[in-house]
Amino acid sequence: MKFPKTVILTLLSLIIFSIPLSGAPGGKTAQKHAELGRPSLDSIRAASCDPESPYYYPKLLKLFLANDTTMRSVDFQYFYYGTLFQEDYDPYRKPLNEAEYKELGTLYAKPDKNRSDRNRILEYARAAILDNPVDLQQLTNIIYVYEQNGKYDLSKIWQYKLNHILKVIAKSGTGADKENAWLVVYPRHEYDFLNLSGIVSTNHSYEEPSFDVLEGQQVDKKDGKSQKYYFDINPMLEQYYLKHPDEE
Repeated sequence: MKFPKTVILTLLSLIIFSIPLSGAPGGKTAQKHAELGRPSLDSIRAASCDPESPYYYPKLLKLFLANDTTMRSVDFQYFYYGTLFQEDYDPYRKPLNEAEYKELGTLYAKPDKNRSDRNRILEYARAAILDNPVDLQQLTNIIYVYEQNGKYDLSKIWQYKLNHILKVIAKSGTGADKENAWLVVYPRHEYDFLNLSGIVSTNHSYEEPSFDVLEGQQVDKKDGKSQKYYFDINPMLEQYYLKHPDEE
């Protein structure tokens, strides 16, 4: 599925300026690193499951679903990666109502969508977000429909949410190699993240011990050169095998 052009240009500068922070373990430097650079998954696991924590997942979920922009960058980081530690998390989960999702494929592909088409897309997207709040495709669809229907304030609110999730991913690394691989919570996000960066994926491979490698090209460049982008899938696999030990 192609993303609307109105949403695609939000991420490229985030990737370009996504410089990993450095610092020794412990103290304020480590806390800054955990908040603004590669996530400290141990800290996020503890906080997202602690009802007394400001980063308790249900609290952040309530804020995320509200029509406001009160969440900060660190809130989005705990929210996005906190997804890994929720009881219903499955990196290979299927779309909500898969039959309806497939039917909507024809609407997604239409160059000119009437209001009825857009409202049907919005209805499904809002339901899908309740099922999987960090579904990047459906967040994009919500933004697109609100904008096309003239609800610009709502479109900007949801654009704010999407931008911050993308920034969280961008700040998790540079994607240049294994040591600086980006970290996502669903395999599908690897492709969505690149597409929203204006990068078209042309090939996929796997490298040990746990890295997805996508090759892609910038859509605005005509030199035909492709680049490799690395994603660390170890956290996804760890959570999957915890729930499916017989498949390990």
